[in-house]
Amino acid sequence: MTFRAKHLLGIEPLKPDDIREILDLADQYVDLNRGAVKHSDALAGLTQINMFFENSTRTQASFELAGKRLGADVMNMAMQASSIKKGETLIDTALTLNAMHPDLLVVRHPHSGAVDLLAQKVNCAVLNAGDGRHEHPTQALLDALTIRRAKGRLHRLSIAICGDIAHSRVARSNIILLGKMENRVRLVGPPTLVPGQFAEFGCEVYDDMAEGLKDVDVVMMLRLQRERMDGGFIPSEREYYHRYGLDAEKLAHAKPDAIVMHPGPMNRGVEIDGEIADDINRSVIQEQVEMGVAVRMAAMDLLARNLRERADGGVMV
Repeated sequence: MTFRAKHLLGIEPLKPDDIREILDLADQYVDLNRGAVKHSDALAGLTQINMFFENSTRTQASFELAGKRLGADVMNMAMQASSIKKGETLIDTALTLNAMHPDLLVVRHPHSGAVDLLAQKVNCAVLNAGDGRHEHPTQALLDALTIRRAKGRLHRLSIAICGDIAHSRVARSNIILLGKMENRVRLVGPPTLVPGQFAEFGCEVYDDMAEGLKDVDVVMMLRLQRERMDGGFIPSEREYYHRYGLDAEKLAHAKPDAIVMHPGPMNRGVEIDGEIADDINRSVIQEQVEMGVAVRMAAMDLLARNLRERADGGVMV
């Protein structure tokens, strides 16, 4: 086992071998999840706490299902009604959690770096379920697994990430992961939503969909994040769809076997045409949801193995 991390806070610290190990184990969990008996005892006897300071139906449900299928005791903390609202600091929350002796802590937070701060103050393994505009590592991993299963490989592909790059932690994590795996990454969107600094990651930047999608293997659309916008980034949603929404005409510039992705939730008729989203020959959006459970099972399994090894003084149990 090469994956030795204590936490999963981002893609940045991971080596290509770490990524492959998570994806290989996730492949096994896809098979388990498709079987008649969907349970394992990999997390038996361990406690998983989900702390979502931001709402997220699919990510929270995915982590909860992943933990339960692995045999963990899973608790969801309602952070919107928690002591945080009464003025408790994040560090006080961490100390309170420590006293409960959890083994796995899954955290989503609106501020970049908050999950890392928590990880420094608790004794358990921490998984970042999204922090501000920083990272969303398990989303990038599930996207990677979806691409690898659809294309048979995860290297030397041409991948276009389109739309609201500026506000997207999903985009950031994917850019880092796809770069580590030697892919050609294009960013496509209006200049207001594709900051120039992303060129430093080795990405090609386009403000025209026809040019940006030319001969790509993968088209990854992003949600227009209205809740993170505080200015006039787009003239109107109608104009945005006309120029940057994925429809059959724009998709025709990609390779004939190009797959279409979206992290969800989708704004149909804004980022993507409904017929494209539902096209079983091109869209892998539902597969992304399925891969999400398997990837989160794999990540928690590997972190739990490391946790047990450290508790056992360096001997695997």
